Amino acid sequence: MPEAVIVSTARSPIGRAFKGTLAGMRADDLTVQMVRAALDKVPELDAADINDLMLGCGMPGGEQGWNMGRNVAVMLGYDHLPGTTITRYCSSSLQTTRMAFHAIKAGEGDVYISAGVEVVSGFSKGTSDSIEGQDLLNPRFADSLARTARRAAHPEPWIDPRARGELPDVYLSMGQTAENVQQVLGMSRREQDEFAVRSQNLTEKAIADGFWASDITPVVRPDGTVVATDDSPRPGVTLEAVSRLEPVFRAGGTVTAGNACPLNDGAAAVVVMSATKAKDLGITPLARIVATSVTGVSPEIMGLGPVTAIPAALDAAGMSLADIDLFEINEAFAVQCLGSAHKLGIDLDRLNVNGGAIAIGHPFGMTGARITSSLINALVQRDKQFGVESMCVGGGMGMAMVIERLA
Repeated sequence: MPEAVIVSTARSPIGRAFKGTLAGMRADDLTVQMVRAALDKVPELDAADINDLMLGCGMPGGEQGWNMGRNVAVMLGYDHLPGTTITRYCSSSLQTTRMAFHAIKAGEGDVYISAGVEVVSGFSKGTSDSIEGQDLLNPRFADSLARTARRAAHPEPWIDPRARGELPDVYLSMGQTAENVQQVLGMSRREQDEFAVRSQNLTEKAIADGFWASDITPVVRPDGTVVATDDSPRPGVTLEAVSRLEPVFRAGGTVTAGNACPLNDGAAAVVVMSATKAKDLGITPLARIVATSVTGVSPEIMGLGPVTAIPAALDAAGMSLADIDLFEINEAFAVQCLGSAHKLGIDLDRLNVNGGAIAIGHPFGMTGARITSSLINALVQRDKQFGVESMCVGGGMGMAMVIERLA
């Protein structure tokens, strides 16, 4: 079967939602800039040879509706290029990379664009529309909002709903699922805060070392100003400061604004190609996609998705944890990222070595493609060969991908 390789990546700075540097930008405009930047890195590629543009978006509604993937293709001037928009929440643009990988393996094509975007700043209208629509179409959505409020005010020990003969709550708020994971793992507030401080401090060091600047493609706003840095990292974060923050999701809980990712805007793109096509064009690939996986867990403890997804991807690759040089597990919450690492036996020296989403942010649909870019660059930075990216996924899933650095 053909090998699938990554030949270029581009990711925008990550803005703070509603009040940050990318607020006011449309998701499709932001995506166009990142896809164009990724394609500009491989000038040998003729746009006529691209088979499909697949765009991941966690919440494709409102301004993010109307099949943005096709809209982006047309905005790029590629009327011939089909486009689709895919949601698998936090792993949406890892899903699109997986689809490109599968298509190449199946021999259906040679070149695919895998992109991801989320502009949470645009949710002010779009989300309310989506909630109203789901409320009308699915009564469980309204029921879930009521249950979330009840659990926040009157927390109880988490028990698997199936043990009570009930269905898990697929629509439970992500913060509540993080608190459930805390109960399952027994992880202390201090452990979570220490991991959050680690993320901020490693990110600060990586910024000083130039790592994140090399990972970011600047964005030009409609007014002509250029944005070239992430909004969310905070210099000088200390455990003392983080430990003073109050829980935000559950009375007496442990998850705070300091040990969870913020709300963000951003986009990223990855160009995936068959190894044969890359060779024909004289392009040196950045990395080879070795294997991918997607798994399911109880929606109420969705944060533990990587615990099943990473072994599944490694099994498909014929590899073990010991074969992997670096791991990037998305930091939706400290408890789920660190908890997944502990459950798998991944030591911190190989995990999120330049910081993660607690510091730089997590624009849902962007994150899969962003981590791919960051992981490849980290492998280059440390002269390592194999990496794994993974994340938990709303609704109770985990995804993972194994890559091999080639350049």
